[in-house]
Amino acid sequence: MAKVIFDISMSLDGFMTAANQRPEEPMGEGGEQLVQWAFGDNPADREVLTGGVAGLGAVIAGRRTYDTSLPWWGADGPTGPARVPVFVLSHDEPEDTPAGGVYTFVTGGIEDALKQAKAAAGDKYVTVMGGADTGQQYLRAGLVDELSIHLIPVLSSGGTRMFEPLGNGHVQLEHLGSVQTAAATHLRFRVVR
Repeated sequence: MAKVIFDISMSLDGFMTAANQRPEEPMGEGGEQLVQWAFGDNPADREVLTGGVAGLGAVIAGRRTYDTSLPWWGADGPTGPARVPVFVLSHDEPEDTPAGGVYTFVTGGIEDALKQAKAAAGDKYVTVMGGADTGQQYLRAGLVDELSIHLIPVLSSGGTRMFEPLGNGHVQLEHLGSVQTAAATHLRFRVVR
């Protein structure tokens, strides 16, 4: 069965977007610095990105992430030419979608999206990415096997917080490894059940 990894970049103070999000600034003002590590030329950052995409079989994203990211993703989705299937949690399907796109809109909730994503992924893993609300829902439901956090050396002081509210109790994690570069500290954790 496909492993589920929640993968996100966030600031040191726990924000996954900067303040003042709007259509022309989907990551908030200055928020693009949270993902710059993925577009740089540092070999260690490139290896983290390449290794992450290599075993990826499907992506789950929230509708807000889809709506704000589509201008950059296009029909191919966040993985570009790899064209990994993207399952978008939504209350409805948008009227206008890119022709030949990799997107499937799921209105049946997080478990339905996960079932479809796992079927598409086969023996590869599923990534829940983009969208604090989506990630929080999967964490609260106990459906995440690992966390992959790209911690960026910046204090955002505003925006969308990643890990609140998660509900009552603790989510125990086991450290699986880390890679540190000038642009990010890449952390991997297993969720202890």
